[in-house]
Amino acid sequence: MSRPISGAPMLNAYPDSIGDTLGDIVGFLQKPELKDVFGSFYILPSIFNTDLDRGFSVIDYGISELLGSPDDLDALRVLGIDLKLDFILNHASVLSKPFQDILAKGEASEYKDFFINWNRFWDGRGIMTETGYIQPDPALIRDMFFRKPGLPILMVRFPDGSSVPYWNTFYQEVAYERVDALDLMRVMEIQYGSAAALAGIIDTALDGGAAPKDIVFGRFERYRSRVTELLESGRKYLGQMDLNIASPLVWDYYDQTLRTLSEYGAHIVRLDAFAYAPKEPGEKNFLNEPATWELLERVRVLADKYGLTLLPEIHASYSEKIYEKIAAQGYMTYDFFLPGLIIDAFERHSGDALISWAKELRDKGIRTVNMLGCHDGIPLLDLKGLIGEDQIQTLIDTVVARGGFVKDLHGQKNVYYQVSATYYSALGEDDRRMLLARAIQLFMPGKPQVWYLDLFAGKNDHEAVLRAGAGGHKEINRTNLTLEQAEKALKKSVVKDQLELLRFRGGFPAFGFGSTLEITESTPAQLAFCWKKDGYTARLTADLRTYHFMISGADSAGKEVFTYTQA
Repeated sequence: MSRPISGAPMLNAYPDSIGDTLGDIVGFLQKPELKDVFGSFYILPSIFNTDLDRGFSVIDYGISELLGSPDDLDALRVLGIDLKLDFILNHASVLSKPFQDILAKGEASEYKDFFINWNRFWDGRGIMTETGYIQPDPALIRDMFFRKPGLPILMVRFPDGSSVPYWNTFYQEVAYERVDALDLMRVMEIQYGSAAALAGIIDTALDGGAAPKDIVFGRFERYRSRVTELLESGRKYLGQMDLNIASPLVWDYYDQTLRTLSEYGAHIVRLDAFAYAPKEPGEKNFLNEPATWELLERVRVLADKYGLTLLPEIHASYSEKIYEKIAAQGYMTYDFFLPGLIIDAFERHSGDALISWAKELRDKGIRTVNMLGCHDGIPLLDLKGLIGEDQIQTLIDTVVARGGFVKDLHGQKNVYYQVSATYYSALGEDDRRMLLARAIQLFMPGKPQVWYLDLFAGKNDHEAVLRAGAGGHKEINRTNLTLEQAEKALKKSVVKDQLELLRFRGGFPAFGFGSTLEITESTPAQLAFCWKKDGYTARLTADLRTYHFMISGADSAGKEVFTYTQA
């Protein structure tokens, strides 16, 4: 069975977000200013052996020797900090042992069905193309959701020279090695001068992004087949390959991974991209039902062996009620609505939507992990159905006007997007708003998750976006801080006050999943939350026009033992 989950605040960061390694963060958490502030730590998956996507392309779940060590994890246990760690259900890196075995042995590999062979999946349900992959019948893919344009496949070269398509929902990259005259002379009869000239043609084409089949050979056309074979035999890949959940070996891998995460000290395991894992011809390819719930139940049986609580991660609009389905199955769920609702409440000076959502969480007993900012962006489109679409667009326009970026999913604005910005900048870089936002988060139902950059009132990092180039919009909210910068920030009032509120939230007995929440309504601009448990009470009153708020805590004898006021 899973361990009981405390409501104590949870730090969220990459292992190199503060300093250079996880050890630096551990040292920072040992400072007196951080004592008793955090009870949990969500370490993003670059702590593992990974290659792409800032950690979400996992080679294996060993600790990255560049970023951390088992000793760092032991030190967190000594501090009384448990972990939330990622398990990527849907895919693994091309560089993982199973996929590399496929590349080396082809059909002879014991892992040949560990990933999804596209042609086997669609056998008898489409037409084979000249390129070597099956184009599925239109009726079967009409309603399928793909994360990128075109079919989600990566053509993989087997040792016998054949090309085999494998299912690839997310990132992929194919690279060909540059050649010189000697490389060409080793595989064909060609004079040195011609070889040097031909190598120049080949390398120029490859540097320009051409595939071998697209190279214009000109007067060297007679060498095309030999050159193409040379280049294709040395083809290199990066990417995230979809796992075949019908394979018993995948379930052995799932079991081993969950055991490993438990040994690291995880209490919560975030299930990334789980909704893409179950696949069937003709299904929508995202949150297929009932297959998704069947998958999660099988994973939960494994997780229970190791005392782990699962946290399925999925973005969907409020109107789809996916959060409610997840909660109804007995899982914790993310509160992706809170970040936008707080901004909306500040901009309209009205907490009507925020209060409605708090009551729903309370009345339905939905257990959440909530947040303000995170590594991914502010999910404003998730609010569809909870507030009006005009309100959502106003929020997007507001955050963009304050320096944020909008990322559409391959141009389909109405499908999915987030706004990339630090939460502090999204609030107009206003300390009073930041502190009230934190106070509201701490009084909302759920376990508060704190993005490290929010804690330090981090501003939009446009220089990081420029350095990252195309697709680097998320770097706006991922600034790595030196230890010196973090220590200097501890002197800022907005940081010290957040730490004070977080320490109160983590240690005061009135809070927790077994507590009672009372919400008092007066005017739209007024918030009044009161948590009660075992005679202890914690109160928040706030004015959404002036950002004045007061927090108080009383013990079981009714004596006030904590107060904080923002006048």
